[in-house]
Amino acid sequence: MDHSADGFAPPRPAVRPVAVVETHPHFLRSHLQWPLFVLACLFFVATVLHGDLWLADRLYALEGGRWALRHAWATQHLIHLLGRDVSTAAWLAVLAAWLVACTRSGWTSLRRPLLYLLAATALSTLLVSWLKTWSNVDCPWDLARYGGMRAYIGLFEWRPAGMGAARCFPAGHASGGYAWLATYFFLLAVKPQWRRWGLAVGIGAGLLFGISQQLRGAHFLSHDLAAIAICWTCAVALHCVFWPPGATRSQRNLPDIAP
Repeated sequence: MDHSADGFAPPRPAVRPVAVVETHPHFLRSHLQWPLFVLACLFFVATVLHGDLWLADRLYALEGGRWALRHAWATQHLIHLLGRDVSTAAWLAVLAAWLVACTRSGWTSLRRPLLYLLAATALSTLLVSWLKTWSNVDCPWDLARYGGMRAYIGLFEWRPAGMGAARCFPAGHASGGYAWLATYFFLLAVKPQWRRWGLAVGIGAGLLFGISQQLRGAHFLSHDLAAIAICWTCAVALHCVFWPPGATRSQRNLPDIAP
């Protein structure tokens, strides 16, 4: 029976409004501007205020006036070489998952997040590798201060032409860990309540790789800070490309975030 004519139309099911995840300025402020500001402050301390040398001096002294862990099995073979292989294998696993998602209709919702993760991790590591080719910064173990042959030249100082090239800045191995900071945004897309675990994965892997290399004398602290900044900026930038900020979660094909 049609009750609309009598003014007793049946109630319509409530439609849950779709909230906007974040406005563009708020997203950039919380996810890019503040993190980069903190990193810039730490970078200033490490470079201009010579925090790099302060920390490296103490690590060098703790190892007995030499880089005792440079060729240690745990730092060189387990964390450096095997860690690099594990990071590469993880990227290939994501590639395989994306290829499967492209062929299976049930995995449609994973195609964009997996492609994002592939692109963000690859872009981060490639950009760091490219910057290393022209930054001309020495590793600590190359410096006379730490048993090497070269004089210390700061990042912002003019390098004499006869010194030869150096390729230690930013930290390449640490970037293989920090590149996985993009897992935060991957999980934001597929399982929002797990997104902080993705952040922990990237931070944990980067710290493990970075600290290990500092203990070996391969990098200063500022090298790692630069790698973090590059990897996080790439992750945020590509997230904005794949899922423009300011759109609703339904418009971006994302699940709702649980309170």
